[in-house]
Amino acid sequence: MNCELAHERIVLAAYGELPDEQMHELERHLAACPECSQERQQLLAVKTLAAAYPVVEPDPNFLTRSRIRLEEALDALPPKRWYERFSQRVVNNFASLQTAPVAALLLLIVGAGAGTLGGYEFAQARAAHVAARVPAATAKAEPQPVPIAEVASISSVVRQPNSEIVDVTYNQVVPQHIQGSLDDPGIRQLLMLASENSASQGVRDDSVGLLAAECRAGHACQGEGIRDALMVALRYDKSETVREKALKGLEPYVAEDMRVRDAVLEALLNDSDPRIRTAAISELEPVEADTSVRQVLFTVANSDHNPQIRTVSREALSRAPEIQ
Repeated sequence: MNCELAHERIVLAAYGELPDEQMHELERHLAACPECSQERQQLLAVKTLAAAYPVVEPDPNFLTRSRIRLEEALDALPPKRWYERFSQRVVNNFASLQTAPVAALLLLIVGAGAGTLGGYEFAQARAAHVAARVPAATAKAEPQPVPIAEVASISSVVRQPNSEIVDVTYNQVVPQHIQGSLDDPGIRQLLMLASENSASQGVRDDSVGLLAAECRAGHACQGEGIRDALMVALRYDKSETVREKALKGLEPYVAEDMRVRDAVLEALLNDSDPRIRTAAISELEPVEADTSVRQVLFTVANSDHNPQIRTVSREALSRAPEIQ
């Protein structure tokens, strides 16, 4: 993904209009691109502050004029689309071939030869790739980082009792299995992938719970990787249990990471579960003197539809120190 496409998707993601599969791709790009990550932070900060003010409905006359101008612009578009022009070009090319039967025959012969040679080379490469993977799948060795692009899905995540060992079953063409410590890079990669598993809430619940426990214990939960996976789960997962575990895992980083702080503020403003919103207020206590945090708390305390949330927000404001 390039930065231009990322900027477009950042806006869609901020308003909840980006599909899940594109959201995961965007998060991976943001983890590796500081400029786009800063762009997302600035947009979310503006969105958070804008949410503190009432939305003014546009004038009906303005909407009517806009619709009319849009219809006029659509009517002015050329009647032929790109695929129609492409189809016409293909037809013209075939017509020219009919006037040159010898050239057409040569093109067919060359095309058939190139296709045969390409198919043979592809089959050879595929056979070598499969042969190389067979012993690797059966050997019992130290776990290595798993090529995430080759993982179709995660079937199960099980932690062995009273140990740091995790069993992860993941699917390629056939189910694969790997065992290792929570500190192993391969295990961590698979857990982050499992946190995005849209097919199984149980797998997401287990993986996010393990990642959150690692973060709360302070085990290499840097800004990229695990911390990003927890923020994605907090913002977009449909399960209240998964979102709650992700929120707990991010708690140690609210004061030091602005991105985590923004994610927790979004949960306070937008989450559908009152328990998660109350927990978000509690996690914001170390940064209650921050201007943006106070603004959000003030808005929630005065206009939220939930009386319990309003009460908890007022209590937080009453104990907050002077604005930093």
